Amino acid sequence: MDISTTRTSTPTTDDRLAEILANPGFGTYFTDHMFTVEWTPSEGWHDARVTPYGPLTLDPATAVLHYAQEIFEGMKAYRHEDGSVWTFRPEANAERMVRSSHRLALPELPPEDFVRAVDALVEVDQRWVPDAAGEKSLYIRPFMIATEKFLGVRPAQHVTFMVIASPAGAYFSKGVKPISLWLSTDYTRAGRGGMGAAKTGGNYASSLIAQQEATAQGCDQVVFLDAQEGRYVEELGGMNMYFVHADGHIVTPETGTILEGITRSSIIDLAGKLGHQVEERKFSIDEWRDGVTSGDIVEVFACGTAAVVTPVGQLRWAGGEAGAADGEAGSLTMQLRQALVDIQYGRADDTFGWMHQVC
Repeated sequence: MDISTTRTSTPTTDDRLAEILANPGFGTYFTDHMFTVEWTPSEGWHDARVTPYGPLTLDPATAVLHYAQEIFEGMKAYRHEDGSVWTFRPEANAERMVRSSHRLALPELPPEDFVRAVDALVEVDQRWVPDAAGEKSLYIRPFMIATEKFLGVRPAQHVTFMVIASPAGAYFSKGVKPISLWLSTDYTRAGRGGMGAAKTGGNYASSLIAQQEATAQGCDQVVFLDAQEGRYVEELGGMNMYFVHADGHIVTPETGTILEGITRSSIIDLAGKLGHQVEERKFSIDEWRDGVTSGDIVEVFACGTAAVVTPVGQLRWAGGEAGAADGEAGSLTMQLRQALVDIQYGRADDTFGWMHQVC
């Protein structure tokens, strides 16, 4: 994939950029450039380019607006102490996008081209990568949308893949604290044969009403059960879950209808290195409640790209609640979190080969 680069004639000033990076928030500010490449059946992937960031012009009949044929990824770039810039397991994001493409009947972007596209944008906009202080990073959003002007219900014959980036502050600006969860009994995230394992906007759109309910009940996040039996824990609105038992082994819900998180996979490997057996299996809501009550479950935590790892506190549902697991201040949870963050920011040896240097 040959990539052309056209730099903006009006880059963000150094003073303004310093102001943004001092308090970037999340998804509020965007870098000076974006990456774009297009696909058609006759030409394949073509016209790859980095250009100044700006609005898209879409016909009202553009397919993605009507049939939601779109997928995306979420990843980060980190600045190390020596000033170099690295991404975390970009090939894993690329491979997951291939799987999502297959489920949404979109063309597959070769993983090596995915990584090159991300690298191209991050290299051009590397000054937007914050220093590591306070767990700041550059959040990267690759996405693919159906851009054919056509209202027929079939896979689009024109598709666009893009990458944009936004500086991000720490998810927990006041320190890591346990989140409270609302158990949704009215809504499910995905069913067997559905899109649960694909990273597509429809999964997130369908979770919003349940998240709205959780917020109304005073909880931070919503947790979903399986669609078939309504018994088994799946995931939160945007994070995977783990349950630490008193004997040290860990259980995480099996995949198939849930998103195979990159952080989830990394936690499994890290926990194994620390001597903890990790089971991927069905895990019922009754097992959660009974385990916390009996003391067999000593820690519960969730993980994702934005929060990395967060302890889980109280679980609530209509007519009841379960208290937080009473482990020693989430000791393993925080140990795993620190180990992962230290690798990402270059403070610990990357024995897994997860980090990819961009510049």
